[in-house]
Amino acid sequence: MRAIVLDQPGSFRVAEVPDPAPRAREVLVRVDCCGICGTDLHIIDGEFPPTPYPITPGHEFAGQIVACGADVEPDLKEGDRVAVDPSLYCGWCRRCRAGHDNLCENWAAIGDTKNGAFAEYVAVPAVNAHRLPDHVDGQHGAMAEPLACAVHGLRRLGPVLGESVVVIGAGTMGLLLLQLLVRAGAGRIAVVDRITSRLDVARKLGAGQAVTGADDLDGARFSIAVDATGVPAAIESAIGLLDRGGRLLVFGVSPAEATVAVSPFLVYNDELTIVGSMAILRSFGKAVELLASGAVDPGPLLGEPLPLEHFGEAVSQVRAGNGIKWHIRPT
Repeated sequence: MRAIVLDQPGSFRVAEVPDPAPRAREVLVRVDCCGICGTDLHIIDGEFPPTPYPITPGHEFAGQIVACGADVEPDLKEGDRVAVDPSLYCGWCRRCRAGHDNLCENWAAIGDTKNGAFAEYVAVPAVNAHRLPDHVDGQHGAMAEPLACAVHGLRRLGPVLGESVVVIGAGTMGLLLLQLLVRAGAGRIAVVDRITSRLDVARKLGAGQAVTGADDLDGARFSIAVDATGVPAAIESAIGLLDRGGRLLVFGVSPAEATVAVSPFLVYNDELTIVGSMAILRSFGKAVELLASGAVDPGPLLGEPLPLEHFGEAVSQVRAGNGIKWHIRPT
């Protein structure tokens, strides 16, 4: 089969690699669509420490089951269309046993530490495959993974009913979080992003204010700030927009060595709460339900998927900030 192979940071190619075969309790998925996200860029750049090389990246994907290994439960079968949770938790370390699976001491993930879905086929644990209803196509199904991350992020943030919120970053994650905030009953929502076309989408999805810089918010303060960029300067800006007693969700993925400046006196005196959100925690099924019901609509974020041979072009478009969500269709 054909797959993207990342031999080392900064060097990838389309290669012929052996077809995978499902082992016991695994299914083989023919990949329909796989999304490119910020983590993939970190992996390409060598900025995601858990990743070994060489590797086939790709962790946001959906497709069709074409083979089942031994001991797969009968509710999954060949022909089923599925979205796949890439999370690979050990289940027995102290963090998993405490319910913090996403903080697993032996954390792994399809496309991050194991070969992923920028390939024609990928073998995955059957328990990670979630059936898609007929009306959810493969590209929308591939949005279940980022949406599952956003669902976990909103759970980490806590109640938002009636609260004023500023979202920094109107990329894929910022706009998914925006939709969840609207559905959860948040009050006034502002979105900040330098790319004006993304702000147009934010307004259509429910943002009451969409601006290109924090200075355009006219000194407003917010009960909640959400950083969906991972850019240290943006995180510092988000802290500066908080009202006393405010909450900050650090959602974007920063380089491991990045730092931000924050006044501990401000945290103390204003009783600020800063929380992080790492990947998925038992939220994938809920994400599929939200897509299936239409409660979250990824359509305004999507462009036409590109073939595997255009992976480099798609990565360049993501880096340039063109469009919002780019997908690869390997088969």
